[in-house]
Amino acid sequence: MQSLKISAVSYLNTLPFVYGIQQSGILTDYELQLDIPSECARKFMRKDVDIALVPVAALNGLKSYRMLDDYCIGSKGKVRTVVLLSKVAMDKINRIHLDYHSLTSVNLVKILAKHHWKKDPVWVNLEETSVENMLQLESLVAIGDKIFILEKEFEHVFDLATEWKNFTGLPFVFACWIAQENVKEETLNTFTKALEWGVDKKQQAIEFLFDTKKFPNVDIAEYLEKNIDFIFDKPKHEALALFLDYLKNSAIADTKS
Repeated sequence: MQSLKISAVSYLNTLPFVYGIQQSGILTDYELQLDIPSECARKFMRKDVDIALVPVAALNGLKSYRMLDDYCIGSKGKVRTVVLLSKVAMDKINRIHLDYHSLTSVNLVKILAKHHWKKDPVWVNLEETSVENMLQLESLVAIGDKIFILEKEFEHVFDLATEWKNFTGLPFVFACWIAQENVKEETLNTFTKALEWGVDKKQQAIEFLFDTKKFPNVDIAEYLEKNIDFIFDKPKHEALALFLDYLKNSAIADTKS
């Protein structure tokens, strides 16, 4: 029997998931790969992995999958690490650069621009996503741990989960766990228990996995408690359905970036 192959996002917001997978002892035969969000989706599409934490914008492009309904990377309000950064006010923004690491943030900002902010900016895909390069730009969408550095350098920070909630009244789901259809129900149940174990032990996950030298000024406990919400509840399922509906019916949807 082959090991269960898992692809998870390599950001701080997955620390409880990673901790549960690696340290709970519930999973005994697995291979965990840590990737940027878009790579998680690509590995799942190629069937290189059995289970993946994928950016939700990738779901409409998948032919088949089973969604795990209990846990996700979501936010009820301010998410902090998915943002539009700008050196000018919203009414002055004419060009927005896009971080290719996540399909979801790219599509979310386009939906917000069209339907919420009523803007039609020029979109530019970023080839280089180093902090140094991003600091030279006037306006950009960026995601992940680098936001803890970038947010201090831009005058205007528009949190995309907050903007979505202002627009729809709903929370937002950035990534969800999906499995190939041939993964057994028993395996999925065991995997979910490992996730639950990790989410219930966020403080232990921080103590075990968080690198204070790499992120000396980040209050990771506050971030994981206040900004990230891991429970895939009914409002988040409603939010996901609405987001996917916008993607399916909108000409601005971009699932190739």
